[in-house]
Amino acid sequence: MKTTILTLSLLAAAMQPVMAGGLLTNTNQSALFVRNPSRDAVIDIDGVYSNPAGVAFLRPGLHLSLSVQSAYQTRTIDTSNPLFAFNVNDPNQTHRFRGNANAPVIPSVQAAYNTDRWSFQFGFAITGGGGKCEFDNGLGSFEQIVAGVPQLTKGGINNFMAVATGDPTPVMGDRYAYEAYMRGRQYYFGFTLGAAYRINDNLSVYGGVRMLYGNANYYGYLRNIQVDNAGTMTAAPQYFSQMSGQMQQTAAALQAVNPELSAQLAAGAAQLAGAAAMTSDINLNCDQSGFGIAPIIGVDYKTGRWNFAAKYEFKTRMRLKNRSGNSPSADAVAMLDKYKDGGTVAEDSPSLLTVGAMVEPVDGVRLTAGWHHYFDVDTKQYTKSMLGDTNEYLLGAEWDIDKSWIVSLGGQRTQYAMKDAGMNDISFNVSSWTIGGGVAYRINDNLRLNAGYFETLYDTYDKVEGPITNSFTRTNRVFAVGLDMRF
Repeated sequence: MKTTILTLSLLAAAMQPVMAGGLLTNTNQSALFVRNPSRDAVIDIDGVYSNPAGVAFLRPGLHLSLSVQSAYQTRTIDTSNPLFAFNVNDPNQTHRFRGNANAPVIPSVQAAYNTDRWSFQFGFAITGGGGKCEFDNGLGSFEQIVAGVPQLTKGGINNFMAVATGDPTPVMGDRYAYEAYMRGRQYYFGFTLGAAYRINDNLSVYGGVRMLYGNANYYGYLRNIQVDNAGTMTAAPQYFSQMSGQMQQTAAALQAVNPELSAQLAAGAAQLAGAAAMTSDINLNCDQSGFGIAPIIGVDYKTGRWNFAAKYEFKTRMRLKNRSGNSPSADAVAMLDKYKDGGTVAEDSPSLLTVGAMVEPVDGVRLTAGWHHYFDVDTKQYTKSMLGDTNEYLLGAEWDIDKSWIVSLGGQRTQYAMKDAGMNDISFNVSSWTIGGGVAYRINDNLRLNAGYFETLYDTYDKVEGPITNSFTRTNRVFAVGLDMRF
């Protein structure tokens, strides 16, 4: 029996729930972004995040923007495996695992106090994560391991019973059952402080820092694993313990008359005892928190009807510290050491370069374009094997219908450098298209109300490994309202 393979596989399955979807870099940090994602060269109060140098061109005084977003996401993995046909509750070879990630309230604040040449700025937003994701029936990686348990143990058990009883009828079958669940909750709170200086009527520069505080909890279990014992579904730990005891007794009885067979049976008994331990319930409950800080620089240049801007955010070194209340079975797993109480996990936030351009071809109409480059490869992360640098391309337009109403529309293409080795149902990123639109209403010269909606259309990524196929995709919808004020 290849119980060693079973043991390693179960260790891997036990480890995976702690990575619920990976860390996100949220660029939607205001209602203005939701109604037009292409903001990299726009001169407005939301530039505290997207174009901080350009904020220096706003009129003197206090500028304040308050936004609330609601995000609704799903993550869907269709896993095909011939062994899934032996699941007593769903005897199909393709199973769907869907996680729902809802964040009904995502607040953000952006503020700037401008003098004649200086702009002192503050920003707060959820810069990563923003909610929780739940997989009510676990993940395909969980089931793949459980589905393999009968294949790795039935041969040895059936052979032993045939020899011990003289009856060649198989005792252990292929069927299995289990219970699994996973939930991940993740928030990265970002605080930005900085200042921009308007060198002349055309050029401004910016310097600042972003402070990140990360807080997360990962909870999951794999329990109540059952196998087919002569047509009856039986708890796997008890069944394997029972068979281990029988093998051990037989080995002892044969020690004098057949030492070689006795040794083989003793080894089989030890392997089944290991299988009993490794199919016992595994529960994970890990809180993580950490802090990081990194500088930001920016520049903005105006000429005629054109505006150009660039910003560079340096890499933020993040080390999340664990506070864990895992079950003893999880704490005994060597591969879970980094999630034990007091351990640390590397989750750097990548450096980011953004460049943008805006032109006003006629009065009241603004066209925008932008490019984002995330230096993911330079980070230290748990999911390092899946990382290639990410690029985003943005286009947008705004139209002042009259003195009160503004309509806007924008789009973003996100392209990940995906690798098969890093794509799994715990953490995956899929390239996408995002389309956003909305309106703004000027209540008076100092108050503006914003409302927007965007939807993300994700590609599907297929990963084939022998007889097993995984198809990954997502959905994402965001609603936002905001109020901009000037004093």
